[in-house]
Amino acid sequence: MKQNKYLNPYLGGVLLGLVLLSANFISGRGLGASGAFKSMVVSSVNMVAPAHAGNATFYKENIHEHPEGVMKSWLVFQVLGVVVGAFISGALAGRLKFKVEHSPKITSKRRLIFALAGGVLFGFGSQLGRGCTSGSALSGMAVLSLGGIVTMAAIFGTGYALAYFFRKNWI
Repeated sequence: MKQNKYLNPYLGGVLLGLVLLSANFISGRGLGASGAFKSMVVSSVNMVAPAHAGNATFYKENIHEHPEGVMKSWLVFQVLGVVVGAFISGALAGRLKFKVEHSPKITSKRRLIFALAGGVLFGFGSQLGRGCTSGSALSGMAVLSLGGIVTMAAIFGTGYALAYFFRKNWI
């Protein structure tokens, strides 16, 4: 079996820090992905049910926040760049495969259900916490925000607390 080579995690962390520093320096804002997904949801609802989007406070506020169009938010382009970059990186490294990786103890269907449920819960939580891991925790900690530190502690603390209960799904 061919062993895939991955980037050294310490080098990856330094590079991520440099990207975060560059984002703050160039745009005056940190990184974040949940805002892009919020823009996609707001745009979709506004396209399908414009009357509802015009009456609901959540949609109305987000539409007025971006008069040029919700999908022209810089966060949307950031997430598109992450997706395109991931595919290019995977293709160049020979790791681009469409398969579901999981423990032999569970099925692909169960793995996908857990991944979807986790993504939905994390997305909902990111809206309650006013930011995702990247925006609230990484960018917050980069500017020494107490909220960023608390967010990171909550994310990792919850992960460690629940790991025991979910470990059978992965190992």
